[in-house]
Amino acid sequence: MPIEIVCKIKFAEEDAKPKEKEAGDEQSLLGAAPGAAAPRDLATFASTSTLHGLGRACGPGPRGLRRTLWALALFTSLAAFLYQAAGLARGYLSRPHLLAMDPAAPAPVSGFPAVTLCNINRFRHSALSDADIFHLANLTGLPPKDRDGHRAAGLRYPEPDMVDILNRTGHQLADMLKSCNFSGHRCSASNFSVVYTRYGKCYTFNADPQSSLPSRAGGMGSGLEIMLDIQQEEYLPIWRETNETSFEAGIRVQIHSQEEPPYIHQLGFGVSPGFQTFVSCQEQRLTYLPQPWGNCRAETEHRGPELQGYSAYSVSACRLRCEKEAVLQRCHCRMVHMPGNETICPPNIYIECADHILDSLGGGSEGPCFCPMPCNLTRYGKEISMVRIPNKGSARYLARKYNRNETYIRENFLVLDVFFEALTSEAVEQRAAYGLSALLGDLGGQMGLFIGASILTLLEILDYIYEVSWDRLKRVWRRPKTPLRASTGGISTLGLQELKEQSPCPSRGRAEVGGASNLLPNHHHPHGPPGGLFEDFAC
Repeated sequence: MPIEIVCKIKFAEEDAKPKEKEAGDEQSLLGAAPGAAAPRDLATFASTSTLHGLGRACGPGPRGLRRTLWALALFTSLAAFLYQAAGLARGYLSRPHLLAMDPAAPAPVSGFPAVTLCNINRFRHSALSDADIFHLANLTGLPPKDRDGHRAAGLRYPEPDMVDILNRTGHQLADMLKSCNFSGHRCSASNFSVVYTRYGKCYTFNADPQSSLPSRAGGMGSGLEIMLDIQQEEYLPIWRETNETSFEAGIRVQIHSQEEPPYIHQLGFGVSPGFQTFVSCQEQRLTYLPQPWGNCRAETEHRGPELQGYSAYSVSACRLRCEKEAVLQRCHCRMVHMPGNETICPPNIYIECADHILDSLGGGSEGPCFCPMPCNLTRYGKEISMVRIPNKGSARYLARKYNRNETYIRENFLVLDVFFEALTSEAVEQRAAYGLSALLGDLGGQMGLFIGASILTLLEILDYIYEVSWDRLKRVWRRPKTPLRASTGGISTLGLQELKEQSPCPSRGRAEVGGASNLLPNHHHPHGPPGGLFEDFAC
């Protein structure tokens, strides 16, 4: 028996609201669930924020004088915090640093330092030949001459060899050194190495870094003690002044490490005849900071090629290299004390080349010769004292011993005593005076003092800004959807086309009720067969 199905259908108007977007578009910064509510307004956020004063200034409630005062206090505190934070940031970016001496147990000294000494007089007068005087005229100021006192017009001298002239005419250590003792043991001129400086031929004690002599004790008598004759009778007479003319008598001394070449014309100190000079040394191990706190040159940093002629970097080696480059640029040669294999400058242009060195080496940290300090440096602090020698009794004894008169002894003899004050070294370290941890601590203190905030408070504000911004971006990017029919009652909504496609009612049933109203009434069949063959449906 056929079953007749009656559907009660109610058409609805089109929905004015579009569908929500996909669930993934509804998530906030902290992963809100799909279908989340609209973003909080400022009042709701202010009432739950941990930023002090924000809830009272911007939270829900009536507006009035009290809220205005709270807002004024909040903005004043925020401005004060920003002012203090800007000052802290400027102090940090200035990269302040300080030198601190490590009060920990001092380390033992690494060894006895190198001691370089030079006679202030560069050439011995008696060792100069006529050819030497002729070639060195611009350097010494002496007039050239031949054997009769005047140089013949057609007389020619061979080309000079500056190394030979310095080696032959310089003061010989074997003649100057009268006595030598190191740590109670005798030493001689063979314990010194020849080195060339701006003063000509010089000598360095304990120069080899591979076989550095140890110091067994501190105090006088435990270091190097030498007696020298400066040979003033060999000093050049002054005919006219030049840039190399010297009016002093004595020696120049520099105490340095074995890895550092002597730069004695700048870093040396003078020792005068007629005195015993005591030099008490203290080894200092300096540690400097690299960029951005300082300008030291780290050992692992390679700023261009290695310094030619030197095993390690030092400020003295760097400046000698700069001097050499300046002389090469101007004179196309190098001076004797400069390292390299280039041609040595002839003596007649020595003055010109030396003057060019002074003109080209100035310039500071941005100049053509910027030599940064190495980050790890060994330096020797000095305390110098002296006493007059000889006394009357020793003058007679020394005069007899060296076959000289007492006046010569007083005018030419000197004693140099170099020793360690103690066999310990000082550690001097350059430290950052205001680091990142101090900056963060000060910022946190100022933030808590003025606005009562923390890092989590900043995250709260950023999360709220993201939430509001993301909601507005979704509104801008949202594309319009096809409108649907919405139900105005409790019955489901279907479009007319959907109804035709999904309706379970057969076409025959529709034909039987053709011409009827669109809204079909309920058909009750009280006399229908048991079991409810005719039932009401709400589609």
